[in-house]
Amino acid sequence: MTITTSWREELHEALNGDKLIFNTLSNEEMDIQFYEGYGCTEGLPFTAWSETRVYFPVCYDGLEWVGSAPRNPRDEKTHHLGGG
Repeated sequence: MTITTSWREELHEALNGDKLIFNTLSNEEMDIQFYEGYGCTEGLPFTAWSETRVYFPVCYDGLEWVGSAPRNPRDEKTHHLGGG
């Protein structure tokens, strides 16, 4: 079974109700489907901003998802990204 997604779908989930202000992908690029499972990376690179966070692609062994960090300085530690 092939699992496909798009950055629009992944960002929608990661935003958790926050409003997307700007991103580096066009509407067409946001909707490109890619295999999110292990293998090689297929999702386009991007950076996106909401009012509170900055979002970017993360990858481990080809498995892709959206990572984020606070947009402004605050007391929040960032865990290691891209591996477990």
